[in-house]
Amino acid sequence: MTKKDFVITDKDQGITWITMNRPEALNALTLEMLDGVREAVLAADHDPEVGVIVITGTGRAWCTGLDLKALGQIEFKGGAVGPVIDNCGRALIEAIESASKIVIAAVNGWVFTGGLELLLCTDIIIASEDAQFGDTHCKFGIRPSWGMSQRLPRIIGINRARYHTFTAQNITARQAMEYGLVSSVVPETGLREEVERVAAMIMKNSRDAIAANKALYNRGWQTTLREGLENVEYRQSFEINDTNERLAQFLK
Repeated sequence: MTKKDFVITDKDQGITWITMNRPEALNALTLEMLDGVREAVLAADHDPEVGVIVITGTGRAWCTGLDLKALGQIEFKGGAVGPVIDNCGRALIEAIESASKIVIAAVNGWVFTGGLELLLCTDIIIASEDAQFGDTHCKFGIRPSWGMSQRLPRIIGINRARYHTFTAQNITARQAMEYGLVSSVVPETGLREEVERVAAMIMKNSRDAIAANKALYNRGWQTTLREGLENVEYRQSFEINDTNERLAQFLK
């Protein structure tokens, strides 16, 4: 199978759907898949017809992390997977975070380890009721290197992150909702409909303002409050060209 078989893209009603398609391997990641998803995100971000990007998976899993079997013999040093794999994973994360458009994760099933690291950099997470989230780095003697140790505690809280990382116990969809990891939980049969509903609400708003606010959020949460205010929100400038038009419609 080729990169195009493992990563399927489809454009519908202003939404680009990017589907990880290795269901027999629970959508475990190869280097080709990482590159394929990154290329799809970049293409969708530059497509003027696209307002929202959605990443999902086929089968029982959204993504279960790296496929260590497919990647061959890896020489782990200090529990790290090494720069070749890390560069591919980090490049995908950078593409998602720096995209001007909102990236929604439509979580159809299991999300583990490297898959969870990818998930944490998306903008909105909508999960099916049978989704499961887990950090199994400690289970296999591996250390995170795509941002798990920094993003997970910031999103769900340090004590919850410690518990689930150190025990390698899964987070259920309902727990994920309680923790603030996901925005909503719906029956599997209603997942696409819910994603389309949220995407439609997003696409009614100003693309320029969405891009600006996304950039402010992503830059700001990597700093202290004072640094975020002084160096990000107060000083950043953006091109938002439809403000007057939108306000005029509101004031009619």
